[in-house]
Amino acid sequence: MHEAQFYRQGKDDEGKNEVMCELCAHHCRIKDGHRGICGVRENRKGVLYSLVYGWLVAEHVDPIEKKPLFHVLPGSRSYSISTVGCNFRCRHCQNFSISQPGAFAADAVPGTLRSPEDVVASALSNGCQSISYTYVEPTIFFEFAYDCCVLAREQGLKNIFVSNGYMGDKPTRKLAPVLDAINIDIKAFSDDFYRQICGARLQPVLDTVRLMHELGVWVEITTLVIPGLNDSDAELREIAEFIASVDPSMPWHVTGFYPTYKLTDRPATSASSLQKAREIGLAAGLRYVYEGNVPGAGGENTACPSCQARLVSRLGFSIQENRLVDGRCPQCGEQIAGVWG
Repeated sequence: MHEAQFYRQGKDDEGKNEVMCELCAHHCRIKDGHRGICGVRENRKGVLYSLVYGWLVAEHVDPIEKKPLFHVLPGSRSYSISTVGCNFRCRHCQNFSISQPGAFAADAVPGTLRSPEDVVASALSNGCQSISYTYVEPTIFFEFAYDCCVLAREQGLKNIFVSNGYMGDKPTRKLAPVLDAINIDIKAFSDDFYRQICGARLQPVLDTVRLMHELGVWVEITTLVIPGLNDSDAELREIAEFIASVDPSMPWHVTGFYPTYKLTDRPATSASSLQKAREIGLAAGLRYVYEGNVPGAGGENTACPSCQARLVSRLGFSIQENRLVDGRCPQCGEQIAGVWG
């Protein structure tokens, strides 16, 4: 076990040891012998422990485009890791077998024990230029992710979070100096959606988007477009306008939904729905809106916002052509926002 960060000790109404976890926006009050919503942080006699430090259930080499990140080291590979657990309860989670505490025994944490040195060495030996903390919400294994980030930076690797954005203010501020990029889901622009579909709230996610951007972390946004739940023109426009209010150069990925887990009563997203979402994003002033996860949807390429020259051509997760020169358009010299070096 590894003592957790970001918690306060106290007593419950019966005078017994209780802790307030400040890692994420749930602010769980955890009684002695119990765990928080994430299922992997446990109060033992007034001390909060992470049960997943180094216990990895997933280690893969992924194209960075799979995160998705389109403005970070295009065509590179990212060493992607995960433990079990998550602080959301998304009804459509594609990784529910590792994200939901109900999927594993209450008295055991599955996985293979790794050290930060192991992770960094594996990333380097596999020719990766970055490490991605992903598959479940990486905030819940913050202590291990942070230690990996520090060591990765020393070895010249970039660090990437793929996140639901529900982390607390203090963890965000501690992580930002060693984090290069983050993809944050804005799953909808409705608190009802977040409560009913994810077991969370919208505002903390928006706060994290703003704070990460203010702290200098490169941010890209993903919205999984679910028919009948978050695909109205009005809601998509609200998401796009919010992103534009933070930074119109912040890329927005609108991606296709497929029925899974507990949300099987909805059809898959059509290519035309993604095209509509992209048009809404561009009309709201966003410079980069990408369609994904639906064959034939198009809208995967990066164009110069100044002269419209095609800069990066993509097919799925592969790069067909990259014409950027030191992060600039070779035709007009426009600096393209992103992490290119």
